[in-house]
Amino acid sequence: MTHDIGLILWAMLAFQVKHFICDFMLQTQRQVQNKGLYGHPAGLSHAAFHAVTSLPALFILTANAGIIGAIVVAEFLVHYHCDWLKSNIDRVFKLSMERNVYWMVFGLDQLIHQLTYLAIVFVIVREGLLRA
Repeated sequence: MTHDIGLILWAMLAFQVKHFICDFMLQTQRQVQNKGLYGHPAGLSHAAFHAVTSLPALFILTANAGIIGAIVVAEFLVHYHCDWLKSNIDRVFKLSMERNVYWMVFGLDQLIHQLTYLAIVFVIVREGLLRA
């Protein structure tokens, strides 16, 4: 396995573990209930926690402080708005866990988060900023 592939795989593992911890172990009921209220501190804190806990994966990938800072901000914005939108779709369409469409929306939300991690890796690799 090449050095670059190893870095990418370790970083993706770090992203996966941090996502599980942030969304399924440490997310509070208050955060879940208030992510649909734009600007609510609970939703903001959840997205901020996601962005900050991406730092270990980012440090695996690159030492470029500028790109790390930009990615943390971008991840915060994407994660926040994705969660806000999902919460509002659930509310507007009165989705509950008993409905198949709820799980489709939930799965799409999770897919978007995962694709964000792939996009982060892509940007770092494309810009030639992968750690040597």
